[in-house]
Amino acid sequence: MNDLTAPPQKASDWLALGIQHLERDERVLAAEALRHALQDRETRLTAHQLIEQHTLPGAFSQMMGLNCEIARADDIFRFFEGHPSSTNPLRDYLADGWRTLSELMTLLEAVDRPLLKTPRFMEFASGHGRFTRHLVKALGADRVTVSDVVPDAMAFAQRTFGVRSVLSSTVPESLVWDQQYDVVFVLSLFSHLPRRTWARWLQCLYDGVAPGGVLVFSTHGLKAAAHDSVALDEDGFFFAPSSESQAIDVQEYGTAFTSEDFVLARIAETVGADKLVHRSLVHFWNHQDAYVLARP
Repeated sequence: MNDLTAPPQKASDWLALGIQHLERDERVLAAEALRHALQDRETRLTAHQLIEQHTLPGAFSQMMGLNCEIARADDIFRFFEGHPSSTNPLRDYLADGWRTLSELMTLLEAVDRPLLKTPRFMEFASGHGRFTRHLVKALGADRVTVSDVVPDAMAFAQRTFGVRSVLSSTVPESLVWDQQYDVVFVLSLFSHLPRRTWARWLQCLYDGVAPGGVLVFSTHGLKAAAHDSVALDEDGFFFAPSSESQAIDVQEYGTAFTSEDFVLARIAETVGADKLVHRSLVHFWNHQDAYVLARP
């Protein structure tokens, strides 16, 4: 499209117009054109990345003071984008990471482990950085390590946020810790695990906690099960081979629901009941239960 005077009719034309204005260093005009491209799902992420990379007027980074680029393969962003309640998926995605930060901080304060005093933090099952970007702003990249089973997620996190990344595995026993961490944070992994690996991952992740540190993890508890009309089995467990992830086998990463008794039993048989120092039901996202295990 060469005519910069004719108003575009399609999102792809708005995107092309924005790129042309960027090439001419017409930043205000570029931002205006790209805002139109944000309205269409097909051009939204490309337009968003251009706005953020060039810090154009309206960039989220200008408001939030952190890197707001979003990976094209980010399943969590796609979840927000496809959710009927989300009228602004970019804003909702970024704000949700900030909410997780505040929820984690209150949880760590309850066990006298202030986040800002954490020397070594591991975010496990970190995905493409919905939460990582906010964690880096709070702690600095040098104190943060992320781990995920998706190689693209690790490459994006390392490149975009400057954190150290460790590629994980679908087999718990294959994960080798090269160091231990003062906080190992595992948000919404146990809410996706099948029964056969649930307790094995609990043991594996606890092994990554340094002496005096804590493991924080979340589960789909009774409120989440009731919301989704899920009936738990006699052990208090339910698993379905379905999730928002497009990159992981649904037999390894589906959707799981657990009763509090199920979780307490797994804690007792793996690391010992005395390691549980705090629990907060319906803590994360107003539907996931939180548990904190301490290593003496």
